[in-house]
Parts: sequence; C-alpha cells; structure tokens
Amino acid sequence: MMHGMVFRKAKNHLMSFVMLACTLAVLIPLGLIFFHIVKMGISSLSLDFFTHIPAPTGEPGGGMANGMFGSLVMIGGASLIGLPIGILGAIYLSEFGGSKVSTVIRFAADVLSGTPSIITGMVAYTLLVVPMKGFSGLAGSVALAMIMIPIVLRTTEEQLKMVPGSLREASLALGVPFWRTSLKVTLRSAMSGVLTGILLAVARIAGETAPLLFTALGNQFWSKNVLQPMAALPLQIFSFAIAPYEDWHKLAWAGALVLVTVMFALSLTARYFGRSRHAR
Repeated sequence: MMHGMVFRKAKNHLMSFVMLACTLAVLIPLGLIFFHIVKMGISSLSLDFFTHIPAPTGEPGGGMANGMFGSLVMIGGASLIGLPIGILGAIYLSEFGGSKVSTVIRFAADVLSGTPSIITGMVAYTLLVVPMKGFSGLAGSVALAMIMIPIVLRTTEEQLKMVPGSLREASLALGVPFWRTSLKVTLRSAMSGVLTGILLAVARIAGETAPLLFTALGNQFWSKNVLQPMAALPLQIFSFAIAPYEDWHKLAWAGALVLVTVMFALSLTARYFGRSRHAR
C-alpha cells in the first residue's frame, strides 16, 4: 500500500510538472512577442502619432490618426449591423432551440465563425464593392459584421441558456408578454455574459486586415465618408511594414503596439465581466 501511495505522489508531481511546462510553453512566446513589440514601438509613440496623418512618401514624421479613426468608424458600423442580428438570433435560438431552423442557424454560425477572414472579405467585395463600383468604409463594416455575428450569436446563446427557467416562468405567470420577458428578463439577467461576448467579438475584428484589403482598401488621408475608401489601423500597419522606408517601419511598430494594447485591454475587460457573472 505504501508503494502505491508513493507511485500516486510521483505521478501527481509528474503531471503537475507537465502542466506547468505546457503553461510556460504558451506564456513565454506570448511574453516575448509582447516585449518585442513594446521595445520596437514605444520609441515611436508620441502626440503626433495620435493626431497626424502619415507624412508624404519618404518623409519622416507623421502618425496614424486617420487609421485609428477609420478603425473606430468601421468597428462602430460593424457593431450597429452585427450586434442586433447576433443578439436577437441568440434569443431565438435560446427560446426555440429544438426546431430545425435553429439547428440550421447554429450550423451556419459555426461554419461562418470558422471561415477564413479573407473569404469573408471576398464575399463582401462581390456583394458590395462590385455593385457600388468602388471600395468603401461601408463595405469594410459589412465584412467585419459578418465575422462578428457568429461570435456574438453563439456566446450570447450560451449565456442565455444559463438563465434559470424559473425566471421566465415567473415573468410569464405575471402576464408579461413573451417578447418582453425575453428582452427585459432573460437578456438582462445574462447581460454581463453578453457583454463579454461582445467585447471578444470587437477584439477579434479590431485586428482584422485581410477583409479590409478587399473592401475598405485604405486611404492615406482623412476620410469621413463611409462610401469612400477608408483607412484602418491594421491596414496601415500592413502597408507601412512592407514599405522600404525606415520611418514607416517605426510607425508600423508603434501601430502594432497600440493595436495589441487595445486588444489586450478588451480581453481583460471581457474576463472581468465573465468573472463578475460567475461570482453572482
């Protein structure tokens, strides 16, 4: 019996070591990447970076203000399109989850969430850019919304499933209409989890480049018209990184640092909302 206890302890220590090694195998490369981005990009961050557009080709200075503005516009547009569809679709799936239509919707959402983003950009190019005869921020928003919808739909559905059925029954027993119960009781009870899914979806689309190459194209100047080509931070990082100018490379590293920091902040915020829900 003593021999068995020693064996179990040795096995426990071995598996603990394996799990620690796997954790370090994930964290160390992530830390090295983040450290390298900070090292290369922090020296180029300045007030001009956030307030100026890129300098003319080959000239030093400039910033990525137009790219950050364009990203905000397109992410906002994608949210206006994708959030209502994703949330309302999730409510339908949670309330009528056993129907054949629900099965088809779930399957389509899973397929769409696994589709490479460049394919999404090609679809948006065919549906919007070609008929409109030009690239635009609107097409970029639609492409990002197509990526956002399945993420919001599936995460929101899972959160709604966690709401106790007794809350729905109590609301319906009091004479509250079904639609109001779904929106005011079920959805509100799962709001922290829904916000977590929304933030994760925003973090996902904030760094997308491939679909914007087919839709928004990019713009070196200020563009407030969503029907015209529009700059975006990921697009500028890509364009500047492959350019032959050292100053543009520095701006690309600074843009990467800003983008990674924003995505990191969104992920932390999403985890905060997720923990606050489980703590209740």
